Amino acid sequence: MEDIFAHFGDIFGGGMGDFGGFGGAAGGSPRQHVNKGTDLRITVKVTLKDILNGVDKKLKIPKLVADPHCKGTGAKDGTAFKTCPRCHGTGYITTVRQTFMGAMQSQSVCPECNGEGKIISEQCEHCHGSGVEKKEEIVSFHIPAGVSDGMTLTMRGQGNAPRHGGVNGDLLIRIQEEKDSELIRDENDLIYNLMLDFPTAALGGSAEVPTIEGRARLKIAPGTQPGKVLRLRGKGLPQMNSNVKGDLLVNVMVYVPENLSDAEKAAIESLKDSSNITPSESTSKRIFSRLRHIFNKESREE
Repeated sequence: MEDIFAHFGDIFGGGMGDFGGFGGAAGGSPRQHVNKGTDLRITVKVTLKDILNGVDKKLKIPKLVADPHCKGTGAKDGTAFKTCPRCHGTGYITTVRQTFMGAMQSQSVCPECNGEGKIISEQCEHCHGSGVEKKEEIVSFHIPAGVSDGMTLTMRGQGNAPRHGGVNGDLLIRIQEEKDSELIRDENDLIYNLMLDFPTAALGGSAEVPTIEGRARLKIAPGTQPGKVLRLRGKGLPQMNSNVKGDLLVNVMVYVPENLSDAEKAAIESLKDSSNITPSESTSKRIFSRLRHIFNKESREE
């Protein structure tokens, strides 16, 4: 809003004094130009354990820093300056053009001093007037729990120093999640595909599954069907900036033997006529209804 009324003031010769309620921009002095350094971008790899607990990182990063000999100014001893002859120290130049509406006045950053109002009279011998030098700095930062792949964290003022002093740029940290060999991430939940042998699925027993913090033992109920999902509550990942945690979902599959000996074939063959081996229609419907989430997912993907 301030800039809008400043432009109106330029068009009408600065006669916008009645708009003092907007900060007195019309006819006022231009705002001081501040140099800002460029941003740095790095990629940091994190594991599921890092995402669970958060992790502190310490990296050596090459960057531009202010030259200590001239305090980042580029001038000898940080004091060898003179007033810019083009803008006379204002940092801006004023251009007046004649239009059908009269004189039109505009301001722009002085190209001679880049808006600083002063120029170097004698360059620093160490940085040759740039005010910066290349250096490797150790940067420490914390990655909070609950981050996700592709997320970018920002560290203000940890980027490159600008030429001739000013405000440092930022350090942008891109998160890259390393794939786990056993666990699959689904937002805050984790998924593990458990393959059971037929006897354990039929008779019940126990199975060991991985978690982020170690191994856990699950009780397998007799008659566990393929596609059943066992839920370990709170064994997933935390939501960022929250106490909410996801679950570990164990997707159960049952292995059907592919190579059987004659004795094994005979043992299974002897069970074929048992009423408990062949499912009834109601049992089939009940099992397929539990697998509805799998079929719905496959149809969506197609």
